[in-house]
Amino acid sequence: MRNALALLAAASISTFAACSSGSAAGSIPAAADARISTAAGPVTLHVRVADTDAERERGLMGVKDLAADGGMAFLFDGPTRASFWMKDTPTPLSIAFWGSDGRIVSLMDMPPCTADPCPTYRPGSPFVGALEAHEGFFAGHGVEVGDRVAIVR
Repeated sequence: MRNALALLAAASISTFAACSSGSAAGSIPAAADARISTAAGPVTLHVRVADTDAERERGLMGVKDLAADGGMAFLFDGPTRASFWMKDTPTPLSIAFWGSDGRIVSLMDMPPCTADPCPTYRPGSPFVGALEAHEGFFAGHGVEVGDRVAIVR
């Protein structure tokens, strides 16, 4: 599998794949819960945690079998302006970025990339975590900018 990390030297921005290889079958097991506090009540996603460079590089790349309430949480050691892309990612995703206070700062939809170069996605402000789910999951569960995210292992 190609290394999905691309350093954009001119802008000093890291690009992370939005999808990961998971297991050989193209599925990914849950390792934690992402709990989102919304105005309508709690929303839970069962996620795989990517908290190392290698895990963030792979993301959900190649995953075809993602549970309806499954996803991936990308955790960073401090505020970052990293970018995400959908290279080799067959499943359309939504992504929620949150800041150091746990509040969501941006929500975006990311369609699969069908041609190089792939577009990149990042919020306009630094973030410490990003949460990926099936496209439309956040909108369908009333998740909005300002809601809080907590990763529970």
